[in-house]
Amino acid sequence: MPATDQHPDGDRPSWAPPSLDAGRLEAALRSLELSVRGRLDGLLQGNHLGLVPGPGTEPGEARVYQPGDDVRRMDWAVTARMSEPHIRQTVADRELETWVAMDLSPSLDFGSAACEKRELAVAALAAVVCLTSGGGNRIGAVLDNGTGPVRVPARGGAAHARSLLRKAAGTPRAEEGTRGDLGGLLESLRRPPRRRGLAVVVSDFLGPTDWQRALRGLGARHSLLAIEVLDPRDVELPDVGTVLLSDPETGKQREVHTSPVLRKEFAAAAAAHREEVAAVLRRAGCAHLVLRTDSDWIADVVRFVVARKRGWSGGAA
Repeated sequence: MPATDQHPDGDRPSWAPPSLDAGRLEAALRSLELSVRGRLDGLLQGNHLGLVPGPGTEPGEARVYQPGDDVRRMDWAVTARMSEPHIRQTVADRELETWVAMDLSPSLDFGSAACEKRELAVAALAAVVCLTSGGGNRIGAVLDNGTGPVRVPARGGAAHARSLLRKAAGTPRAEEGTRGDLGGLLESLRRPPRRRGLAVVVSDFLGPTDWQRALRGLGARHSLLAIEVLDPRDVELPDVGTVLLSDPETGKQREVHTSPVLRKEFAAAAAAHREEVAAVLRRAGCAHLVLRTDSDWIADVVRFVVARKRGWSGGAA
């Protein structure tokens, strides 16, 4: 790797999020904030719902239905009167309340590329904070490392944003063998009901998809965004001969030989799980952003936001 592509944290590439070591956490968070704002600030140009375009809560004008419109916005009274399908447009809220469900279970305390998945999850939170801040907007979070949810109330302002990032970055790692509960995390975000806004789920979505009902419940009231945090070893095994594999959420270990057959079967099973997760998110009406520990995550966020804004404005299919 060229010297110009190095990160201050040792051999990390320049685009990688900083290490969250306790001894230099404050410096790392300042560095992260500067990196995010330097490349994302102004991207939305005041459009609060540009991150995940969706309906507001105030009714607007009716217009003729077009293929691809959300049928849940159908105005049946106007449709009956005009003998042609119409949908009711909505006016976006002037203030946005964002809630983040952040999975920090032991499966995220791992990384084989530029950073750990946990560090990338915190970086994703920093991006969400940047993209939804200002204009009286508020952001809160429910954090869970597998030992139970911790709630950070929704507030506005730069001081609260920094405090939220500090709280997420400083969440202690759970002991090995602690199993995460994404369904329970989503339920804690869903209840008690909150004003309509944006709900963001940050997780690696490993394990059973028994959280889909809770996600659909959130989607009935809020716009949804899922940020899937992946590492190359989540989708493929390297050709390294005999290796000891460990499941951090159960504590189970198994020695395996990474033969071509095993690697092929592992890749197929991982791909099938990723497809299942994507399908569940799609059915819930959830926007889906994938970030990887071996990819320029800020560039991936920028491409995602630009594509969403272009699609909402009619500039893309």
